[in-house]
Amino acid sequence: MERIILDIAAALKNGQDFGHLQLNKLLHAYNKPLGQSNQFYTKKKLLPYYLKTKAEDPARWESWGIDPATERVLVQLLQIKPRRTSSGVATITVITKPWGCSSNCIYCPNDIRMPKSYLSNEPACQRAERNWFDPYLQVTARLHALHEMGHATDKVELIVLGGTWTDYPESYQLWYMTQLFRALNQGESAPAYADQLSARYVAAGIPREEEDLQATAATAQASIDEGHATFNEAWKTLYGSGSPWHSLEAWQAGTFQELQEQQRVNETAGHRCVGLVIETRPDTISPAALTQFRRFGCTKIQMGIQSLDPAVLSANNRVTNLEQIARAFALTRLWGFKLHTHFMVNLYGSSPAQDKADFLQFVTDQRFLPDEIKVYPCVLTKGTVLERLFEQGKWNAYSEEDLLSILVHDILATPPYCRISRMIRDISSDDIIAGNKKTNLRQLAELATQRTGQPIQEMRYREIKGQTTSLDALQLAEVPYETAVSHEVFLQWVTPENQLVGFLRLSLPKGQALESLGGDAPVSVGQAMIREVHVYGRAAHIDGESQNAQHLGLGKQLIARACDIAAAAGFREINVISAIGTRAYYRALGFSAGENGLYQVKPL
Repeated sequence: MERIILDIAAALKNGQDFGHLQLNKLLHAYNKPLGQSNQFYTKKKLLPYYLKTKAEDPARWESWGIDPATERVLVQLLQIKPRRTSSGVATITVITKPWGCSSNCIYCPNDIRMPKSYLSNEPACQRAERNWFDPYLQVTARLHALHEMGHATDKVELIVLGGTWTDYPESYQLWYMTQLFRALNQGESAPAYADQLSARYVAAGIPREEEDLQATAATAQASIDEGHATFNEAWKTLYGSGSPWHSLEAWQAGTFQELQEQQRVNETAGHRCVGLVIETRPDTISPAALTQFRRFGCTKIQMGIQSLDPAVLSANNRVTNLEQIARAFALTRLWGFKLHTHFMVNLYGSSPAQDKADFLQFVTDQRFLPDEIKVYPCVLTKGTVLERLFEQGKWNAYSEEDLLSILVHDILATPPYCRISRMIRDISSDDIIAGNKKTNLRQLAELATQRTGQPIQEMRYREIKGQTTSLDALQLAEVPYETAVSHEVFLQWVTPENQLVGFLRLSLPKGQALESLGGDAPVSVGQAMIREVHVYGRAAHIDGESQNAQHLGLGKQLIARACDIAAAAGFREINVISAIGTRAYYRALGFSAGENGLYQVKPL
């Protein structure tokens, strides 16, 4: 592999047009003499070899004579799945352990090996199960994988999934968060600790191999699928009192003191948490819960909304209503969190026309107006109440034509400050009895939207991703809009083609909304809130050279403009809902810890 690396480096140094096509031809030339040997050279082997040589054999690496400019192009060429960090941040998704659910939606998957609503064939779930759902082991494994793929991992967004976060005991929540930060702080430097954690699960008798997992869960899963037991009833037999998992509960418990110690370390760690997302339902949102989330370091909340139609919510056994949803939005926005919501089409009792009307209300009604949406079709999985309705002919999956018609409508209706993050769930086609199985559904929807000739304002479609940027051509545009509790301004750096390079979400809370909360208000009247700052481009190292739009001062200019807008509107201070790993960045810009410790604040 050394010879291949040197050939690539030589071509790059000589200014040759050397891209992925040339790389494939080179690999083919080296592999041809090997015939049927299993020692074939592949792209995914080259970068780990290069990185290992540089780290462990510096003398050999120096003999290669690869200068910094050549190295940047070389690593970019060898990088696996470059879109993993094209938004500027490395995203790591972790899954909490299986737990009972305080809801029982009729479409929700009932895989007893997983927390409610998730399936063991989903990629993130497979990674979690191989690591016993341990947060530390999941993060360190993912850091290693991303490093091997050539991605910068010093800026990490942690996404914690697993159903309803607030259903778990507080002690488990504290332990889980502490372990997430410990994993980022230690990176791959504590293999002995990882081995110790693994040994605990092995000693408790908790399996991790697929055959053993299937055998352990078979009886409980069959009782669910045949309608003899609910998910919660089956859960008690596998994870309740007397089970191996129950024996770990005393160990899987943490304190705020332990969490805060790890958070302090993370402010200057090699892998900093620049975003933390948790998942819950709108009926669980309260001032106390949101304050707790901030103490965890959370910056974004995922909420399952699914529908705004009361009849559809009731038919699908959703334990929430419009009043609770509106209050959850109001509180979450006033606390400064980003609002990432789930919205479903093709639910039982709905129709294509109703789905379109539902979404339009969601993105125009001042009580809602989410920042980000996962909008995806309902699919049928085994063991759900929906399966019986399907067999009775009371629910059917939409045709692809109807589904695309809805998604095209939704894309065109999405305002410029809202991002549609997903259009499918990562559910294996083998697990889907009826419904969409196409993994490229988003691509099909965007192509259909383009054919309409109408402008697309939705954020993800406009993201510049890995493309280069000319700073001279950028324009700072402002999109003001009203919510039930605030005046919002979406600041965006855009190219002449309206591609999105960076943005900031500024919230100017309405005094009456804060006053109505009394002593529960997270901020005072006269304090503005920066809810999110993001600049796109391939993830660049915090102290490294600029790549694309990152580290070029665009974020600082967004913050300066937000301060000017807030001051002109009569606000005396501005808060920022900073992540643990971005505190130092905001301190350098004049922000300091606020009185309640939930935000960083700056006088205007």
